[in-house]
Amino acid sequence: MKILIKNIKSLIQTDEQNIEKVAAGRMKTLPSITDAWLAIEDDKIAGFGKMEDWEGISDWSNLTVIDATDKLVFPCWCDSHTHIVYAGSREGEFVDRINGLTYEEIFQRGGGILNSAKRLQQASEDELVQGALQRLNEIMLQGTGAIEIKSGYGLSVEAELKMLRVIKKLKTLSPLAIKATFLGAHAVPSEYKEHKADYIKLLINEMMPIIASEQLADYCDVFCEQNYFTKEETVEILIAAKKNDMIPKVHAEQLSNSGGVLAGVEVGAVSVDHLEYVGDKEIEALKNSDTIPTILPGAAFFLSLPYPPARKMIDAGLPVAIASDYNPGSSPSGNMNLMIALACIQYKLTPEEAINAATINSAYAMGLSKTHGSIAIGKQANVFITKEIPGYSFIPYSFGSNLIETIIINGKVMN
Repeated sequence: MKILIKNIKSLIQTDEQNIEKVAAGRMKTLPSITDAWLAIEDDKIAGFGKMEDWEGISDWSNLTVIDATDKLVFPCWCDSHTHIVYAGSREGEFVDRINGLTYEEIFQRGGGILNSAKRLQQASEDELVQGALQRLNEIMLQGTGAIEIKSGYGLSVEAELKMLRVIKKLKTLSPLAIKATFLGAHAVPSEYKEHKADYIKLLINEMMPIIASEQLADYCDVFCEQNYFTKEETVEILIAAKKNDMIPKVHAEQLSNSGGVLAGVEVGAVSVDHLEYVGDKEIEALKNSDTIPTILPGAAFFLSLPYPPARKMIDAGLPVAIASDYNPGSSPSGNMNLMIALACIQYKLTPEEAINAATINSAYAMGLSKTHGSIAIGKQANVFITKEIPGYSFIPYSFGSNLIETIIINGKVMN
């Protein structure tokens, strides 16, 4: 299939250098072309430029032409942190927090992750696939073209493998680019509460070899937090994961400063995520690493947590990525347009910084920046066309509006 999008008011996030991520002051720059065209052939971006330089492509036939007058074209959002495979919602806990209970108090009485784990263990693979597909279609129509999905609501050999097999099936059913992450170290199951070391042995000695043999996960993540897993346990688990061909990630400094960032840097994690309680020591460690800090505005917003110091991290010279943390307990939304708005409104990122964080940097945070996250020749043709809007800053400004008109995934217009 061949598509020409013409008369584009502004083509956003163009890239002729095949960059992998942007950092510091470079995040304030958003390369764009006004009065532009974009050509797609099959599932790849074939060319782009200014309309005044358009000479046509003589050998194209059966060409679909889309007129984008007064509209903007973006690369699709990349969402590098989600828990989108789950069974059942947790609005009861939402009410509990309104009534004064903390996230940790809810967890201690069997809620939170343990609540989701109990429901998931009771759900069939087909039920999990259908529920996740609905959510994937929802976020696709909100502009997301690539996503990472974690396990972690299983917390047993059988249930964790079930989750990862569901994610593997979703890769064949959804047009979105999907990366899988093993998060067996999301919490300690109730039956291992007094024997956490035995659960860690279960993760390393039983789950990981099966995951590796079936190629079920690209990444391995650990929730490094008080009452969950220590820095030392996080390092132990992630070193074992690397031996089983999984790249490390870390849930870090969400509820306290617990060593997650330092653990992530030590093992060469691709990203450390959440970061509400990051301090100067963690920022300095990140400056000397290839690990990208990833903020999850939906979770901090929904749980009324302190905002991570995203502004300080960028000003210190770091790249920053944005992801949704879509999950039933702490961020029941995968709308990346909202995440960008929250980053601008609450964390004082500029629109350029937030868009960079949600495209090329979030693509980097899941190993996809060579194929996704920007408008570049040869990259995957995952783009969206807005409605008629003044400019890209209008997206975070109009945080409650649906401004996306057309979605193109793998070179195909999606309904």
